[in-house]
Amino acid sequence: MPLHRAHSLTIDEIRKLSLPLSARIVSGEGLLDQPVAWATIIYPEDDIEAKFLQPRELILLAPVSNPSKARSDVELFQWAARAGAAGVAVYGEVSETALAEAKAQKLPVLALADDTRIREVERSIVSLLVDRKGQIDRRGTQVYRQLTQISSRNEGMDGLLVAMARLSKKNVIAHDKRLHPISQKLQPEFVGIWDDIEAFLKKQDNLPVELHDRHRVVEVDPPVLLQALPVSGVARLIAPIITSNLGRGYLSIIGRERELDEIDQLICEHGAAACGLEMAKQKAVSETEKRLRGTFLDRLLLGDVSPQEAIRQGERFQHDMSRAHVAFVLAWRGVNTPSLRRLETIVNAILTTEDAAALVWIREREGEVVVFHAADHRNPIDNSLALAEAFRSEINRQLPQSRAAIGLGQVARDVNDWRSSYRDAVQASELALRLQTDIPLYIGDLGVYQLIMSLGEREKLSDFCARTLGKVNDYDDRQNADLIKTLEAFFACHGNLSQTAASLIVHRNTLLYRINRINEIAGIDMSRPETRLALHLALIIRRLLGRE
Repeated sequence: MPLHRAHSLTIDEIRKLSLPLSARIVSGEGLLDQPVAWATIIYPEDDIEAKFLQPRELILLAPVSNPSKARSDVELFQWAARAGAAGVAVYGEVSETALAEAKAQKLPVLALADDTRIREVERSIVSLLVDRKGQIDRRGTQVYRQLTQISSRNEGMDGLLVAMARLSKKNVIAHDKRLHPISQKLQPEFVGIWDDIEAFLKKQDNLPVELHDRHRVVEVDPPVLLQALPVSGVARLIAPIITSNLGRGYLSIIGRERELDEIDQLICEHGAAACGLEMAKQKAVSETEKRLRGTFLDRLLLGDVSPQEAIRQGERFQHDMSRAHVAFVLAWRGVNTPSLRRLETIVNAILTTEDAAALVWIREREGEVVVFHAADHRNPIDNSLALAEAFRSEINRQLPQSRAAIGLGQVARDVNDWRSSYRDAVQASELALRLQTDIPLYIGDLGVYQLIMSLGEREKLSDFCARTLGKVNDYDDRQNADLIKTLEAFFACHGNLSQTAASLIVHRNTLLYRINRINEIAGIDMSRPETRLALHLALIIRRLLGRE
């Protein structure tokens, strides 16, 4: 799909290609498509009536050096309109009276920053008028340099996108590699249709096919692609954001298809490069902070940090160490698992989504990701369990073939208790690994498991399990039945028959038949509390012994 190209230079093209990125439109935004023949510097102290202008010149009003002799901005605007000027570029603020005059005369007015050099602006415009291609190349370098200066001033991704949106007068959005928006700047006219556009942008399958492989986007040529969007007449320019030869995200400039031009293509290409530098810088800073935080937290778990130092360090990390915390330990189950870095990324994404305050770090040697969650003080355990469930859900969504064991410790009311909360979380995580479950386990709910594991006499535990469940297990093996599975569902649903039937996707009468068969085969009566306790304990022991 070819880009729309204008056949003559307009005020808007000159604004994009020649004026500093800081230039602002202060009047006549709807008149920027007027053609420009030339550019002329006018000094407010001059005898302007003696000046001769060609029609459609862009007047560059120099800063006032002698206020006593200078014409007012109202007089200058009136004269420019009479002379047939295409528009006026001025320094600093413009009076309300002059803006009203410009509006009445339909005269576009652009404002330049006070530190702009008027002669350089004139040369840049003239170069564009006589050598469009050469000026576009020079402008690309200038745009990239100005964007990197924004990054060096630590204005971040938002600062970069503000500059690109101001220059292009179009919507600009940056996504990360998973198409989560990092930053976006919208034009008012697109607010009403943005939901439809946003729904399209967040789907991986809607990326141009050339950008699907993050490892090969560096080879894409041209580096900026044009793609129609599902909203009539709207398209986007999209470029990969690359760091270390790997796609880390995507930059899109979105507007009316007929208005996207080579200037926007230039902004998208150099903007993506500047975003790549910004992301690399942010990653380097983040990695340094992670190392410092990890070293501090490792010391804390060793008992090598006083409460006073912990509070001070927390302030550096912008985290309130005085709040009650709950320790989480997350570890992958099985072999050929994803990296701990991937697990950490998922955890951090959920913390951001849930707006949860927490400290996160990887303990490579232990093979775990540790989280200290500043939980809600009114109900910290339920609050933390809900967060752990969000971790589990997102892991299963992103990585359906992988599972993680998640353990939670007791509440640490102050920093001195963090070590014990962590140790509890480790135990809960180890139990989750033994039980082969990805359901988050809270140490306070695991007393019976801890008791069983502490007994240590495997042979006696195995005999108890065989006596209690042996006949039912043998029946399942012979008849290819699901009676053990039925028992597990029954206890998981706390003996509620309706919930058990629903979880097994069977009719309630079928469930009652299975329970009767268990009674008959095992020679027991499940209506007796002692029998149900024995069965439940036997199932727990079976799972523990079977996973050792």
